[in-house]
Amino acid sequence: MVRFLTLSALAVAGVAQASGVPTLDVIVVTAHPDGLIGEAGTASEGTVTAKQLETRPLLRPAEVLEAVPGLIVSQHSGDGKANQYYLRGFNLDHGTDFATTVMGMPANMPTHGHGQGYSDLQFLIPEIVDRMQYRKGPYAASVGNFASTGSVSVDYFRSLDSSFADLSAGSNGYRRGLAAGSSQRRSGNLLYAFEWTENNGPWVLPEDIRKLNGLLRYSQGTKDNGWSLAAMGYTAKWSSTDQVPQRALDQGLIPRYGNLDPTDGGKTHRYSLSGEWSEKADDRWTRANAYMMDYSLNLWSNFTFCTLGCNPGPGDQFEQVDQRKVYGINAARTWYGDWSGKSADFTLGIQSRYDYIGNVGLYTTTARQRWNTVRQDKVGEGSLSLYGESQIQWLAKFRAILGLREDFHSFDVTSDTPRNSGKVAAHITSPKLTLIFGPWDKTEYYANLGYGFHSNDARGVTVKVNPDFRDPGFGTRVEASAPLVRAKGYELGMRSAILPRLQTSLALWRLDLASELVFAGDAGTTSASFPSRRTGIEWANYWTPASTLTVDADLAWSRARYSEIDSTQVPGYYVPGAIEKTSSLGISYDDEAKWSGGVRLRYFGARPLLEDNSVRSPASTLVNLRVSYRFDGKLRLSMDVLNLFNSRVSDIDYYYPSQLRSESAPVDDIHTHPSEPRSLRLSLRADF
Repeated sequence: MVRFLTLSALAVAGVAQASGVPTLDVIVVTAHPDGLIGEAGTASEGTVTAKQLETRPLLRPAEVLEAVPGLIVSQHSGDGKANQYYLRGFNLDHGTDFATTVMGMPANMPTHGHGQGYSDLQFLIPEIVDRMQYRKGPYAASVGNFASTGSVSVDYFRSLDSSFADLSAGSNGYRRGLAAGSSQRRSGNLLYAFEWTENNGPWVLPEDIRKLNGLLRYSQGTKDNGWSLAAMGYTAKWSSTDQVPQRALDQGLIPRYGNLDPTDGGKTHRYSLSGEWSEKADDRWTRANAYMMDYSLNLWSNFTFCTLGCNPGPGDQFEQVDQRKVYGINAARTWYGDWSGKSADFTLGIQSRYDYIGNVGLYTTTARQRWNTVRQDKVGEGSLSLYGESQIQWLAKFRAILGLREDFHSFDVTSDTPRNSGKVAAHITSPKLTLIFGPWDKTEYYANLGYGFHSNDARGVTVKVNPDFRDPGFGTRVEASAPLVRAKGYELGMRSAILPRLQTSLALWRLDLASELVFAGDAGTTSASFPSRRTGIEWANYWTPASTLTVDADLAWSRARYSEIDSTQVPGYYVPGAIEKTSSLGISYDDEAKWSGGVRLRYFGARPLLEDNSVRSPASTLVNLRVSYRFDGKLRLSMDVLNLFNSRVSDIDYYYPSQLRSESAPVDDIHTHPSEPRSLRLSLRADF
């Protein structure tokens, strides 16, 4: 029996079956993404299970995504704000070019007040994550916008083995409470989880984050044959210590964890209702999901400090506002059978989404008080996507996946500057092709080709004049962004389990991104970018030397260059901020009785900060540790030591001009946000 990887509107990947073709016996692997021989469509996809996450120490919730090999999660501001993501030669900013869904709902926000594709995952509750399914590259027909480098689908449990309460406390005022459980209600199951978090962090200005988070999920049946309804709610507010100029630290103007504007910070909420339904039989699989969200963000930031004057003068703080409602519905159907005597399946899917953004605004502020408007817009942005995908087992050792996707987008902007209002429609076609050879000696080989894309900010698509009164070009004509930006990806890979207890995968990839203009949320206008090419190699390994011990090791190298430039605008071909080298090593132990734990090392390589590579961000290495002890079947004590060796490294670095109070003009400098120092967290969990 051969098992195929089938892609749906509900998830990045799911397993379907077609009969009639003999292949290698199925290798059953628990808690690791690389045991997919005979199932996978690429060498760089996988599934991360709840078991894997149990022993993973986390500073922030979104760091669960670092279970995806080669992906780095960092932060340059307060922990209520979306993280920075790095993968495959990209500084993905807050999520552009990496598509994320949670329980079938997209996390990426187009035309967001702070950045295109903004993906805030601070609402994740790691303890109730059932699984994460990821796939790198634009090779899956079921994923479209923002998925050029890859995509990940996060799903929560439908039920828990036992209810539990977890209380945590730690360094720098960290406090957290979590209660979660499930119970039978009529013929279904009700899952609940409620979380409260407070934290000040190591900052001179206490972060004072206050987070409330909750989930109710009622389900019947299973994920493949059943349905569920879910309500989620999340609110947070915080103060921020943003990145600061290196010269301010070198001159002793502020300490390492100091700040230059104590009024930076933010507040946000995310409320949602969603539903899923699936029915699977021997010859077909039908599934659908729908969702609605209410979302808002008010974010106050100051990255340049005094270019508008500070003494006297208002300073450079600005507020970004995003208030929206999101509606979506997806459906897909797969047919299993034979085609001319060959095992095959065929999938058709439809996806739709509409964002009604009542206000996406940029305002100049002083101590969070508005004193002018850069721009204020109302946006309606919709998309409709159709896709088809067919998998055919041509020979006993050769199968192919052919996919085609068509995306239609509409942009409707009503701006406070009437000339920047407008309506634009666009569409893009994305073919996909995958060839899979083997397995031979428990080894399978893959060749992938696929087109993908990301949409640009609607305000950049319709802009005609520069609305930023702070800019010397205020009121001048500007070039609008392309509505949809094409990407083209290639990948060659292999996956092997030939050595006992060791699974390994290797991928060589390339991604070409078309010429584009980028909308800068901090300025309210567009800035130039150029065509680019990224190439790289990834090697992922998973070893189980004993039933109680697992070791995983990942290495990734990337090269990012502009394929052409305008030398009057940039001095070289390097892509600023592009990740080049990453690696991770994790060791986990669980005796299933008393002791469990894990230690993880993460290497975040140096990166160019300018196009000529004359300024670089230094590399960093962090080690985190978790140790847990079960007193009995109901009580467990855990200790996390984050940044175990107290490394003095940066979470993120940028290079741009800013002006301090003592300076008469802006100065080019590295701006850094330090990683948090060593901290201790203790957690007591009681099951009942």
